[in-house]
Amino acid sequence: MKTPVAPPDDDVDTTVPRPAHKPPFWVNQRLGLLVLIVVLCTLFGVLRPAFLDERLVLFPLLRDIATLTVVALAQMVVLSVGHMNLAVGRMAAFGALFAGFGYDRLGLSLPLGLLLCLSAGAAIGALTGWIIARTGVSSFVVTLAMDFALLGLVSLLYSALTENAAFTTRPSGLAGLRSYSLADICVGPVCGSPAVPQMIQFTVLALAGLGFLYGCTRLGRELLLTGANPAAAELSGIPTSRRVILAHAMSGMLAALAGFMAAVGTGTFRASIGDDLMLPSFLGAVLGGTLLTGGVVSVIGALLGTSLVGVIRKGLDLLGVGLESLNIYLGCVLLLALSADRVRTVLSYRKVVRST
Repeated sequence: MKTPVAPPDDDVDTTVPRPAHKPPFWVNQRLGLLVLIVVLCTLFGVLRPAFLDERLVLFPLLRDIATLTVVALAQMVVLSVGHMNLAVGRMAAFGALFAGFGYDRLGLSLPLGLLLCLSAGAAIGALTGWIIARTGVSSFVVTLAMDFALLGLVSLLYSALTENAAFTTRPSGLAGLRSYSLADICVGPVCGSPAVPQMIQFTVLALAGLGFLYGCTRLGRELLLTGANPAAAELSGIPTSRRVILAHAMSGMLAALAGFMAAVGTGTFRASIGDDLMLPSFLGAVLGGTLLTGGVVSVIGALLGTSLVGVIRKGLDLLGVGLESLNIYLGCVLLLALSADRVRTVLSYRKVVRST
């Protein structure tokens, strides 16, 4: 005989307890990057006290980090749709070319030259995205071809438009933007830090804009869905071709902004701007938690990843490590980051399979 089971009491909770919510992997990754940056800064400061010098070391370090973070963001926006931009450095040089031309030949003010620079970068990025969307050719192939095309085009334009392969005219405010820090901004007796360059304002605006785009807007969610599953995005009514063009246009605009910032940092607009930006663009984005396969980005992670690379580079440089060894170390860091990206992708896939 079966024992009758009493009906559940209304006051008793019969629901199955759910496991505690775990934060996404990129949250833990950002925390790990932050801790690692602090540890390395402390270590380099102990080994070489000059590392903590505000004007001689920290100011140029933060200025470089500000520029390279924008480069990482330029790579991040195309990675969000599952693409890559191997021409990010040449697009930086292309945008800086137009800014230098505007200052030298057109007599533009500093803001107008910057606007011309951003417009040129967005245009060349949109053209790249349009070619990819219309032809269906891999972004790797198209951006690699664009890299070679811009390499020749930028060099030819500098040779035709300048005598010394560089625009040397400096508009009013350019020198101050290069050398001024937050210490030059005071509210009464309170002034900012002499270690933080004013040029970091461009990076802050880029971070805030992209953070709002991907975190708070439908357009950002559509970009991520396009990268995560293009077929599902198409079936959901998302115009994936236009989203691809938009992502590449934003990438070109951010690359041009980075080219402008690099030119401001050196004081001249020349063809060699952007020659060494492709590796840092992937390092910052991938270390920060952006997936190469698309669908996941981390804006703050790109900042932290770039900061980690900058701290390592500056610290090893002060310790006397040569440029060749630096490149080896950075290449190893990128290899580890790509391996971690692959592991995260496999684990995410297995988790989805188990849940189904």
